[in-house]
Amino acid sequence: MMPDIKLTTNPIDASELSFDDFKTIVINDYKIAYESRQASLLGRKEVLTGKAKFGIFGDGKELPQIAMAKAFKNGDWRSGYYRDQTFAFATGICTLKEFFAQLYANPSIEADPASAGRQMNCHFATRSINEDGSWKDLTEIKNSSADIAPTGGQMARLVGLAYASKLYRLNPELEYLKNFSVKGNEVAFGTIGNASTSEGVFFEAINAAGVLQIPMAMSVWDDGYGISVPAKYQTTKEDISEILKGLQRDENAPGYEIYKVRGWDYPALCETYQRAIDVCRAEHVPVLIHVTEVTQPQGHSTSGSHERYKEQSRLDWEKEYDCIIQMRKWMIESAIATEEEIEELESSAKIFVRDTQKEAWNEFLATIKGEKDLVVEMINTLADRNPGIRKISSLLSSTPDAFRKEVISSVRKTLRLTVNSPSPERDTLLQWYAAQADLIEDKYHSKLFTDGNESPFLVAQVPAVYNEESRMVDGREILNACFDANFARDKRLVAFGEDLGAIGDVNQGFAGLQAKYGELRITDTGIREMTIIGQGIGLALRGLKPIAEIQYLDYLIFALNVLSDDLASLSYRTKAGQKAPLIIRTRGHRLEGVWHSGSPMSMILGSLRGLHICVPRNMTQAAGMYNTLFRSDEPALLIECLNGYRLKEKLPENIGEYTVALGKAEVIKEGTDITVISYGSTLRIVEEAAEELALLGISVEIIDPQTLLPFDKAQICALSLSKTNKLLVVDEDVPGGGAAFILLQILEEQNGYYHLDGQPRTLTAKAHRPPYGSDGDYFSKPSADDVIEVVYNMMNESNPGKYPAIF
Repeated sequence: MMPDIKLTTNPIDASELSFDDFKTIVINDYKIAYESRQASLLGRKEVLTGKAKFGIFGDGKELPQIAMAKAFKNGDWRSGYYRDQTFAFATGICTLKEFFAQLYANPSIEADPASAGRQMNCHFATRSINEDGSWKDLTEIKNSSADIAPTGGQMARLVGLAYASKLYRLNPELEYLKNFSVKGNEVAFGTIGNASTSEGVFFEAINAAGVLQIPMAMSVWDDGYGISVPAKYQTTKEDISEILKGLQRDENAPGYEIYKVRGWDYPALCETYQRAIDVCRAEHVPVLIHVTEVTQPQGHSTSGSHERYKEQSRLDWEKEYDCIIQMRKWMIESAIATEEEIEELESSAKIFVRDTQKEAWNEFLATIKGEKDLVVEMINTLADRNPGIRKISSLLSSTPDAFRKEVISSVRKTLRLTVNSPSPERDTLLQWYAAQADLIEDKYHSKLFTDGNESPFLVAQVPAVYNEESRMVDGREILNACFDANFARDKRLVAFGEDLGAIGDVNQGFAGLQAKYGELRITDTGIREMTIIGQGIGLALRGLKPIAEIQYLDYLIFALNVLSDDLASLSYRTKAGQKAPLIIRTRGHRLEGVWHSGSPMSMILGSLRGLHICVPRNMTQAAGMYNTLFRSDEPALLIECLNGYRLKEKLPENIGEYTVALGKAEVIKEGTDITVISYGSTLRIVEEAAEELALLGISVEIIDPQTLLPFDKAQICALSLSKTNKLLVVDEDVPGGGAAFILLQILEEQNGYYHLDGQPRTLTAKAHRPPYGSDGDYFSKPSADDVIEVVYNMMNESNPGKYPAIF
């Protein structure tokens, strides 16, 4: 049963306000809406004049967003999209100056707290963590999860943000986390355009929220189009709330509360949002607010005009039913303000927006101008010896609004053209350029990970402890004991996924743990990979420690968009303003058939920079990695070996305490003739092959990198190569996949190329997924026979007299 929660008071309820107070509120709302509209209009001009690269704005949606902002409280969360600027202004999530700073891509956290210039305009985020990575008190601020551009992409994490409130409300063990929730009384607000409700992730998230019964308030801004494509091509019946009517709760079953309101009707919008959010907050019922008859005065974006695809009658209607025009009309008719008062307000707003824009632009240019002036001076000094480069400084000097790229490019060109003319002046310029490297790194490349006080690299290394009584158990029992110990230690840990709860996962890693720790902490989900990951992201953003299980590595493809667009880029795109320490648990590599034998490491390595990628060879190593990750605050994907759950391993005495360091490669077997590097399930195959190779007089050194991101930070692989001078990488991915990444790391990053006395080789799976059956596995993926013969052939190439050809 839900606790008794007092409903909020309608902030513009005339029955509880004097007329003067009511008038003040309404006029202030109009001021915010009008300033927002002017920001949209001016922002478009700034793009078209070349000051900004691209613009996408929230014009036409001002009134619904003001109404929504009235119901948005400290501690609440937003997961929206790039039309929500008026909401951001009304809640204080973003100021007008910060809005323009982001438009100009100012690479300063102070200027653009949301992204430090890393995201295009109208991508909002609040800063949840301090510089050292510690959490702020999220109950004292209005929170916005960091926006992403993919349409519908905000839906997955929205589920998790709302689900966190349910856990905080129903699990008394979490009451000590005072900085994250006040008894679960927070609502997660989602926004989306009507066209994007056609995305699969929208329906997946809507269904998940209905199943979970969580305080999720979903607003749909319906302007009838998706860029140029009208609703008749987007939505059945051209009406999203109409087709979702089956979700409406009744006396027989829980579900949604669904509301419909016109986007230009200010009083109705305020009333609807107050009523909807009161229900959502108090009863933990998801609500859908379908805002219809919304306009988009400037079209979709700065890339084109909507006059190209809208009929004149539609354009005429949009002009008349522009929400600001309608609110203005209503204010005059209701005697809230006179024509003259409104005109004065509008005039002041235009001046304010223009002045703020100029201030943001000047601040953006200020630091660059200092760099530019200094560079011009240095190049001019150098030009006294090399007159041919004077035109470089002249061009730079005559560019009034030069960006940093023009400054740096001028320096690089000057250094190239003077490479054969050393001088003290050139040295000065070269030293300045070298000093810029760290500054540029910080501005544009830093914080792929949080790198705070809870970094996994700061977790103490604790070895596994064994004694004479240590038992040999199935690998799955190692994991089970690890999870048990950690769930007892840390009440923030939750786990969820398909078949995870009641049966303890398909390989029994969580067997019996739901009965021990309850359904709130260890939970089954439906088949919905995108929102399983989103559920984890949202929980992690709100201070919990989630484990999201994707049943097989092959199924990760269904969630790759959420992992790549959202989780992997979160720290980078906020410059460590937000973190989501989500652990994705899955299993893969060798088994049977096209969809249960996956090892798509190149896909993972190419799309998930920003996650740690852990590839343990057995369950003991996996448990040690989990122990490390549970004690740190950065996201990770851990891939367990599918064929290792019933292999016997010795159970450590300190199963919940020992740790395996990320990025620490391990020499599994020492050797002198050749270095073989592999990970996961193929390591056992390499070890098997090494035994026969020893009989053939070949000494193999075997290295397990253990994690691919990061890869071998101590450069154990290159050290091995300096001894053996030969390299083979064995990998279950397709040719040119994970093995190519490993080669790059060893040969280029570790300079291993200089130690080779022969061609490095890779042994991979075939270019297709394995067919079903043991024979299909044998002929499609590296086998012990393959390893033996490739290694032997490499030795034959270097010493055919000692190692004659087998075939």
